[in-house]
Amino acid sequence: MGLAASAQPTPRHKLAPTPPMGWMTWNLFKGDISDQLIRETADAMVENGFVEAGYKYIFIDDLWQGGRDRHNNIIPDPKKFPHGIKALADYVHSKGLKLGIYSDAAQLTCGGWTASLGFEEQDARTFASWGIDYLKYDYCNAPEDSATARRRYKRMADALQHSGRDIVLGICEWGQRQCEEWCESVGGQLWRTSYDVRDMWKDIVGQGGMGILDIVNVTAPIAHNARHGQWPDMDMLVVGLNGTGGPSSDLGGVGCTYVEYQTQMSMWCMMSSVLALSNDLRKLTPEDRRILLNKEIIAIDQDPLGKAAERLVNTDTHQIFVRPLANGSHAVAILNTAEKALPLTADFAQLGLKGKYGVRDVWQHKDIARNAKRWKGTVASHETKVFILK
Repeated sequence: MGLAASAQPTPRHKLAPTPPMGWMTWNLFKGDISDQLIRETADAMVENGFVEAGYKYIFIDDLWQGGRDRHNNIIPDPKKFPHGIKALADYVHSKGLKLGIYSDAAQLTCGGWTASLGFEEQDARTFASWGIDYLKYDYCNAPEDSATARRRYKRMADALQHSGRDIVLGICEWGQRQCEEWCESVGGQLWRTSYDVRDMWKDIVGQGGMGILDIVNVTAPIAHNARHGQWPDMDMLVVGLNGTGGPSSDLGGVGCTYVEYQTQMSMWCMMSSVLALSNDLRKLTPEDRRILLNKEIIAIDQDPLGKAAERLVNTDTHQIFVRPLANGSHAVAILNTAEKALPLTADFAQLGLKGKYGVRDVWQHKDIARNAKRWKGTVASHETKVFILK
């Protein structure tokens, strides 16, 4: 609901009551974006069941800008968006979706285009007039210190709060300034936990790229900061990219197996992360759909209790996570980080879960045990088993 209907802005902690879910342009398309791409993606999200599954946003990332007009209003690239952003937002909204856009807390974005430093109030009003619902606010070309970052993010958050429209603010300073500790105090709803994700399991080339396992390991120690209206953003889902190019293929991003892609979906949901698809939704495989449309794993991400999983076991070969759920049950994830299949055991009492439990396998969609005190089985290399304990 916008302000025209409500007169008062929605309280900031209620702008993102659950982790936002949607699709983002960057990882595959980078600057090769257009009005047509966004409209076709909106159509595909409806037709392929993504809207029904809870994916509600389309996020336009960097390289949409066309500079500023003679009144210093930020404008879109006229070749990419010949009808302007307002008409595009109207189309996206007509499909039951919301539209996100991108800017940066400096004079130039990561891609070197027009950003919002010094124009926060003007840009916020412009975004509101277009019907924007979400702003990803990056931190390239800005000072490294935390104090400056806090001031710049607060300035934009306040501008959005007074823009005349409810706009979610995603703070994207890549986790280098402990944003999880101050995101709420400056007015943000989401905090990036790491540098950009690459389409790979883990960094083996040492060039600074972040693979799936790298981001799990960065996020696990800070995930306890997740709560209603304050969500970790573990960056985009690379499920379905299959090493097909774009920024996700830089720095060693050669693609992943479907087992690894399934682990990404599992762990992002266990830790209450934003779920931002970044593949081509017009060209999906059955395996892409199976992973991304699993309603049982999505329900964990969107669980109304709003807690993230705690990592209770962390060895050289495997990790175990436990997440409490609103109905009193628990989600348990067993991640095999080794390079071979392993026989693993999760003793529920040792995880702080006393008694006996019914066990449901979230990926098999079936109940596998009654009155169980533990789970024993084989976990494939890089696989994550996810169970609901009732």
